Amino acid sequence: MSTSRAHESVPERALRATFIWLSHRRALGRLSTRIPITRPMVRRFIAGESLDDVLPVLEQLRDGRYLTTVDVLGESVDSAAAAGAAAGRYESTLDALAARGLERNVSLKLTQMGLDIDRDLCRATVARVFRRAAEQGAFVRVDMEDHTKTDATLDLWRELRPLNPNSGVVIQAALRRSPGDVEALIAEGARVRLCKGAYNEPASIALREREAISAAYEAQARRLIADGAYPALATHDGRLIGRLIRWAEGEGIARDRYEFQMLHGIRRDLQAQLVERGYRVRVYVPYGTEWYPYFMRRLAERPANVTFMLRSLAQEGTGGSRPRG
Repeated sequence: MSTSRAHESVPERALRATFIWLSHRRALGRLSTRIPITRPMVRRFIAGESLDDVLPVLEQLRDGRYLTTVDVLGESVDSAAAAGAAAGRYESTLDALAARGLERNVSLKLTQMGLDIDRDLCRATVARVFRRAAEQGAFVRVDMEDHTKTDATLDLWRELRPLNPNSGVVIQAALRRSPGDVEALIAEGARVRLCKGAYNEPASIALREREAISAAYEAQARRLIADGAYPALATHDGRLIGRLIRWAEGEGIARDRYEFQMLHGIRRDLQAQLVERGYRVRVYVPYGTEWYPYFMRRLAERPANVTFMLRSLAQEGTGGSRPRG
């Protein structure tokens, strides 16, 4: 998922590139997880480091009438053991959600499951999660990563879908190939989460300007709302959401035919407004010790998040109001 982008100045573009670069620096990530001062900085976006941390957050969101999906943070593992451990964390998460009577819905990344090591390893690892999810009656969403992983992600999901038909994938609207992928997935009856795209892709592969990305997103979202299988519209762009709502209402499409999805800690005001108006809102809730790459990408998506985050932390630290959700 990604926040909306405005036309960027040169400094903003440079800041975005810096955060993307930092997200790949594993040594800095390991260092940051050892510094206690960094933990309050990520608290807004990350539900916690352990399963015990995230369960109360999920209960609070449920009580606030939000739907949820859980992301056990991690990506780009470098060993079969690490991929197997990631699958184990998902199995434990699914078991805990079922035991607590919480919504059984998770999202995972293929590089966390070993895609960069060996495709067969990844298939076997993801199959473990799909089988456990099927046992628990749970939904699994396979997240999309950068454009080099698109074909592998779609192909592997299609291969494993019979293990748990209650599953889906993600399409990034900014990719030039995405309209074709959307049509194919509609024909397959796939459950699609549509996001704008969080990766810094080349112009030959992806749209780069805000207006073009928004227009592509809106066109693909309309197709999914009209003919898709309960699509998830992942965006924090209030104006875009407003246009889609007005269009869907004009077409007589019921609110229970689709849902909106937003990241934990971002646009909580908009999340609350939509729920109050009777729309379905699913919050993407990440947890785990490997929060560093995720956190850096959230900052890269919208560098203004840095100022926003610091201001929010200051307000919360002085007893300011803290919206729920």
